[in-house]
Amino acid sequence: TGLAAQRYCRSCFQKSNTDRTVLIMDKTQTIPFESAQEFLVMRNLYESAVKQLALKFEILNSEFNIQYSRNPIHHIESRVKSAQSILAKLTKKGMPFTIATAKENINDIAGVRNYIDDVYRVAEIFERQRDVEILKKQDYIKEPNYNGYRSLHLDIRIPVYLSDRTEYVVAEIQLRTIAMDFWASLEHDIRYKVDKTKLPEGINEEMFDCAGKIAEIDRQMQDMYRRIKAAEKS
Repeated sequence: TGLAAQRYCRSCFQKSNTDRTVLIMDKTQTIPFESAQEFLVMRNLYESAVKQLALKFEILNSEFNIQYSRNPIHHIESRVKSAQSILAKLTKKGMPFTIATAKENINDIAGVRNYIDDVYRVAEIFERQRDVEILKKQDYIKEPNYNGYRSLHLDIRIPVYLSDRTEYVVAEIQLRTIAMDFWASLEHDIRYKVDKTKLPEGINEEMFDCAGKIAEIDRQMQDMYRRIKAAEKS
């Protein structure tokens, strides 16, 4: 699924007649969690983290626009995982369906994706912020994934300031160029939306080759941009 923000309302929660388990309605399916109120509190916490992270990148983009007359961040997307997605991840890990387990073992309940010109430059600036703790860094640009996927992933922890306490929330940041996303979007459609039995022979190998070609064009275009800007200043 895309990283579009998803929201829940109180009417989405119903109690079971057979026990006290709360059923969280997600589209046409029901997902058990122990407390509707606790789930709402957790969701609000992660949505707050997403807003905070998106704002950080918007501020950086605004500063670059004023100082250097350019916007290195073309687009920012954010989302909080749906109850369905959280359940699927816990099931895959063989863990119980509790809010505490989800918070402790899923690092991408909150996610922010940025489409950027200079991934490493923006990442370096972001990592210097004092209230951002880097937990894990996966560089799929220098070392592409087995299928050709390229992006820089940061698992981070940031404080969320509530009325009576400070909560530290783990989230995932994805930094990629528009060219990287062009390939990733097509690959996602092939992997999740297309009947794999109907895929033409050798399509996976072609996708991998295309990833390399797109990456090379991406590097060439960025190099051209830097040379043009350098010429303007001389």
